[in-house]
Amino acid sequence: FPFFDKWYKGEKMWGLHEAAIKSGALWQVLFFIGLLEIPFLLTLANGSVDGTGNVGFDPLGLKSDRRAVTEIKNGRLGMIAIGGMTHH
Repeated sequence: FPFFDKWYKGEKMWGLHEAAIKSGALWQVLFFIGLLEIPFLLTLANGSVDGTGNVGFDPLGLKSDRRAVTEIKNGRLGMIAIGGMTHH
């Protein structure tokens, strides 16, 4: 990766977080993730959020009620799985 040797000085895994914060790399990640959230925030401001993650981007026309329920169940299962992994 570019500039990797500039901020990585051989720290252990738990020291990499602090090194990434000091170099500003995590602020860049936060900024770009924030840019990806803008369409959702605009939908939220309109008051048209239906809980399925629909932000109006469906170029292939795949949205259906069955797919929405499947997506909600998939998200819930993913949250349970992550919770199980963190508490294991």
